Amino acid sequence: MNRIEKEYDVAVIGGGLAGLCCAIASARAGARTALIQNRPMLGGNASSEIRMHICGADHHGTRPNARETGILEEIFLEHKHRNPENVWSIFDAILWEKAAFQENLTLYLNTHVTEVETEVVPVADAIHPYERRIKRVHAVQLTSETKFTFSARIYVDATGDATVAEQAEAEILKSKETMGNTLMFKARDMGHPVRFIKPFWAYSFTEEDMAGRDHREISSGYWWIELGGGEMDTIFDAEKIRDELLKSVYGVWDHIKNGGQHGAENYELEWVGFLPGKRESRRILGDYQLREEDCLLGSRFEDTVAYGGWPIDVHTIDGFTNLQMPPNHTQLMKDVYAIPYRCYYSRNIENLMMAGRDISASPGAFASSRVMATCAVGGQAVGEAAAIAVRYGITPRQVGQERIHELQQRLIRQDVYLPGIVYDDSTDPLTKAAITSSPALPGAGPENLISPYTRTVGEEGNFFQSVSENGWIRFELQEPSSIRELQILLDSNLSKQLTISLSEYQLQREPAGTPPELIRGLSCAFLLKGETIQKTEIKDNYFRDVRIIPESPAQTDEIRIEFSGTYGTHTPKIFGVRARQGGGS
Repeated sequence: MNRIEKEYDVAVIGGGLAGLCCAIASARAGARTALIQNRPMLGGNASSEIRMHICGADHHGTRPNARETGILEEIFLEHKHRNPENVWSIFDAILWEKAAFQENLTLYLNTHVTEVETEVVPVADAIHPYERRIKRVHAVQLTSETKFTFSARIYVDATGDATVAEQAEAEILKSKETMGNTLMFKARDMGHPVRFIKPFWAYSFTEEDMAGRDHREISSGYWWIELGGGEMDTIFDAEKIRDELLKSVYGVWDHIKNGGQHGAENYELEWVGFLPGKRESRRILGDYQLREEDCLLGSRFEDTVAYGGWPIDVHTIDGFTNLQMPPNHTQLMKDVYAIPYRCYYSRNIENLMMAGRDISASPGAFASSRVMATCAVGGQAVGEAAAIAVRYGITPRQVGQERIHELQQRLIRQDVYLPGIVYDDSTDPLTKAAITSSPALPGAGPENLISPYTRTVGEEGNFFQSVSENGWIRFELQEPSSIRELQILLDSNLSKQLTISLSEYQLQREPAGTPPELIRGLSCAFLLKGETIQKTEIKDNYFRDVRIIPESPAQTDEIRIEFSGTYGTHTPKIFGVRARQGGGS
């Protein structure tokens, strides 16, 4: 085998949505980053290998203004614009593209970490007696027959199963009973009768067996075809669970086709997964453990870096073998809840952070925080924090102690919503500018463009809304300023679900393509003493977070923004305009 040694600032192990967003955030923040994924594609449970739709705080679009933004929103909008027919292979390619062409990021697919080396370090203080740090990890890339040794300053366990943390002897939590694994399927209408011959190894099910397990939508797989977590361990019995799930999936399909009136005469199986989606296994203990009460009460924290809002969704142990019980039990919450930074780094391994479902959470809180959109925004926070740790030569814990405001403001500047934490940049000249605009709807004037939030929060709309598709905004600065970046945050309707899905029912909840609320055309002019210094035009925009970067920092005392055309709406909204002056980070 080839043997190669690599050194990075940040090594992210695990390429689900949490790991992907973490690695992109770290790289964009300037850290040399490796993303190490043991599958041939990215996305984890959202990839074409598993095909689970991406759930989050908006609860399938039933909680207004709650959808996650930041890197995940960027991915969603890319998907909706380029993949309106919901083709999973195209979604795989979009995720790969985001990592493969990101500056400062190197992607290693089909690369499995096999060994973690640690070393003893001096005790940091009496309260947090660190004993170990990760020195390097060893991995094998099966496709190229290459053994890699990766050295980094910060390691992020985004494996879901806390595989790196387990080998590093991090303090972990693993319940005796956990939620199980699921195998999905997809069926299609062939337009003519199709028979199904049940394999001899498939199980048999009656309508009584599936009481309480909704199987009316026959074209998509069912999350409740779930096994493991009790007698079978979701990690160590994973192969056995997969085999049993195959027998169950084919048995369920036999029941749908041959066991009653389900309207399935013309349907055939188009795809059955061979890689189960996993819900629960190990979690890594941090300085704080997110509690069930935090979720239900909508807690806020001084060190908030992410949020959730999916119900506390506890699945029945042993799943489909426990047919006398309903498949799950949920507790809805009135509001989103914040997740503190202290949940995202190991309390006993000095340079280990975590992203995804293995963060520090109690079993009850985990039942909500485990869903992919929540994992993704937490992953982005971890990537930003890891890059800060590298930049200042400090530990992840010290980032929380010394640099939490910087971390939060960096996240907000990347369009991440942090409940209870507001935009606070005294260097932004737009916050003191005189603002005028073309006609706006009542209560939605241009003064809202410098609101501390860039989404609707409670009763506060926080947006400018034009009376027509075409309009303008003008900022007159108090004094000339050197602008190196202008950020315009548009409306992509954060009350609507945006996700890839097997389910036609879920896809009907969202726009078929680019959200109709988005503005297509934008132009920005930088003026000084009434004369245009630089002007930038953007055509066919389909993002919420639009960045205008002058060729060189523009010395300006007036900024004019014009917009024209949308993907459907006639009264577009803009949720914020922010400026960065030259020389900042």
